[in-house]
This record gives sequence, structure tokens and C-alpha cells, in this order.
Amino acid sequence: MYAVTILLVMVILPIGSILSEYASLESTAALLPLVGRWFVFWMVGIRLLLAGLNQFFKPGFTSRQIFGIENNDALPFVRELGVANFSTGVVGALSLAAPSFVMPMAIAGTLFYGIAGVRHATDTDRNIKQNVAMISDLFACAVLAGFIVLTLWMRLF
Repeated sequence: MYAVTILLVMVILPIGSILSEYASLESTAALLPLVGRWFVFWMVGIRLLLAGLNQFFKPGFTSRQIFGIENNDALPFVRELGVANFSTGVVGALSLAAPSFVMPMAIAGTLFYGIAGVRHATDTDRNIKQNVAMISDLFACAVLAGFIVLTLWMRLF
């Protein structure tokens, strides 16, 4: 279920949202803002909102399945991480209604996912869920960073 949820919010739903809205546009000039809007909404907003809720209410999953910590000592820290992820996710989700949130949340998401992905990559004994987290984090970092670079490039030139 974890991998399916990640695939949905990281790939299928953002691409579906982009294609759905893009089909209704008359100009191809608006593609990049759509990429930013929908990837920020789904990757930063919905994914982190859901992760935050899960980490707060079921911290054992993150502690055991993602970080490989078997005892309960880390549960308060995972709950705190959940609050941070939930808060970030709320702002990311609100970017749909407040377009001025898209770029700042893309930057925050790039940093978060990039650092988390590299941290996962340094774990030498990863399980399948840790691999899913690592791959999805690095993918999110790449997509969001690409959006940032292309947007800034287009504004400068």
C-alpha cells in the first residue's frame, strides 16, 4: 500500500492533473506553470500532509519500516517530524488556491526531498520501503529542482 500511495501522489496524479488541465488550454506557453502547480500540490502538499498524519498517529511505521528503529524511543521524534511534515503539506496543498506559494514550496520541497533522498542513499542496508522512499525523494527533488531552474531561466531570458 505504501508504494502504491507514493506512485499515485508522486507520478500518476500530478501527471494526470497536468494533462487534464493542459488539454483545456489553447496555448503551450502555460505548461511549465502547470508542472509547478500540480507537482507542488501533490508531491509537497498531499504527500507530506499524508506522511505527517501517518507519522503523528502511527509513528511506529516510520520508525520501524523507514528508519529501521525497533524500539519505541524514537516515537516522540517521529511524531514531531509528523507535525512538521503535516504543516509543510498544508501550505503545499494551499498552493493550489494561492499560486504565490508554488515557488517557495518548490524550493522547500527540493531541499527536503534532496536531503532526505541523499540520507536514505547513505544507508547501506535498505529494505524495500526505504528504497521506495529514497527513489521517490530523489525523483521529487529532481522534478522540483527542474521546475525551479526552468522557471528562473525563463524569467531571466
